[in-house]
Amino acid sequence: MNATSTIHDLIGIGVGPFNLGLAALCEPLEDLDCVFLERRPGFEWHTGMMLDSAHLQVPFMADLVTLADPTSPFSFLNFLKQTGRLYRFYIRENFYPLRAEFNQYCQWVAGQLDSVRFGTNVTDVTYDDGVYRLLVSSPEGPQEFRTRRLVLGTGTSPYIPASCVGIRNAEPAAPGQADPMHSGHNGTGHGLVLHNADYLQRKTELQAARSITVVGSGQSAAEIYFELLQDIDAHGYQLNWVTRSARFFPLEYTKLTLEMTSPEYVDYFHALPSGQRDQLNKSQKNLYKGINADLIDAIHDLLYAKSLTGLVETQLLTNSELTAASWNPETATHTLDLHHTEQDTTYSLETEAVVLATGYAYQEPEFLAGIADRIARDAQGRFDVDRFYSAGTTPGEIFVQNAELHTHGFVTPDLGMAAYRNSCILREITGREVYAVERSIAFQQFGAPNPAGAGELPGPEKRTGALKDAGV
Repeated sequence: MNATSTIHDLIGIGVGPFNLGLAALCEPLEDLDCVFLERRPGFEWHTGMMLDSAHLQVPFMADLVTLADPTSPFSFLNFLKQTGRLYRFYIRENFYPLRAEFNQYCQWVAGQLDSVRFGTNVTDVTYDDGVYRLLVSSPEGPQEFRTRRLVLGTGTSPYIPASCVGIRNAEPAAPGQADPMHSGHNGTGHGLVLHNADYLQRKTELQAARSITVVGSGQSAAEIYFELLQDIDAHGYQLNWVTRSARFFPLEYTKLTLEMTSPEYVDYFHALPSGQRDQLNKSQKNLYKGINADLIDAIHDLLYAKSLTGLVETQLLTNSELTAASWNPETATHTLDLHHTEQDTTYSLETEAVVLATGYAYQEPEFLAGIADRIARDAQGRFDVDRFYSAGTTPGEIFVQNAELHTHGFVTPDLGMAAYRNSCILREITGREVYAVERSIAFQQFGAPNPAGAGELPGPEKRTGALKDAGV
């Protein structure tokens, strides 16, 4: 096994946008030794949803670095300048980058960072005398890395509802959990079922079906329905869109609501009892899982235009919760059992193909089993993440990215808050504000008025986990 005597200051496991942003912010820090490991051969972000017109739901300033360091050479604007696209973006007069464009930007950043190592799969992590030891498989063979701190950025996996257990892949995760495999043809002949993560790769196969049902209520479901609706006449399929929501909710994008993506709201949310936080997460889904209002309007306009020539072979079914699904080999169709939540009645829908736009969920990596005693847990066994993103039994050793929805709220997957979170993580590790950490940006107050100074963040000298404490 290839092992070195180097003990890194931190190792990031997983390189999605969040840990890639941390790597970019670490790059100019000469006193911080970092390595970021990713099992995939290169950076790819939601490749199955790179539709031509799909764009981010946050402005370009929510890139990897700008909200932490507007002068960083790894900004989206510098990417446009260096690739000869800055004036085109300027003339476009649209703050929202295309999804494929953002993916190209991330690849551009990753290609400049020596700290990022692709094709390197972490298989085991252990702890001994203040040092975490990582066993990895890589193109160079088995290796061992050592570090004082970990930042877990392994991302989320396609979520397959328990109600789809009868039609999904044969041997994935337990019902209702994140599925480690992208859904497709079931090994037992259960027809065409796919998660939206695989949409583009399976689109041709999907459009050969006689009928297609999209299940979901968010942006991905809307984008897929809109694209399939555009092609409905050319392929002649019947198209359904099923959502358990009472309507097709637009993403809440008013400015006072956007203030909830703020340090103050995270302070407020984190301080609430666990049960109250869970209830808020259920009720706030339209704040980050809604549909772009322009897309909703475009869908209606397309339906209207197609209705001029007769009945459109499509159904949009709201208040309809998918309770069970089965495959009928005789008719080569799936039967979706649905419960209308407002009328409290049940009905079924026959469809040949199913697209599950059911979102993503965090799945804890198996390699953490070796350091289970180093991870703080709540009463439900989830990461007990402190206010500044540490989930270790010893504060400041194990940090998480996009695994703290239950402790930090709906801002967790928000690209716009990633630079803030990374600034906090770097402050906790180094003991200084490498990048200024915003404390107050909102005009409104989310909780009852506090005594003066009660909401101030503690200074570095009051926090644990600083490099100086480890003798670095």
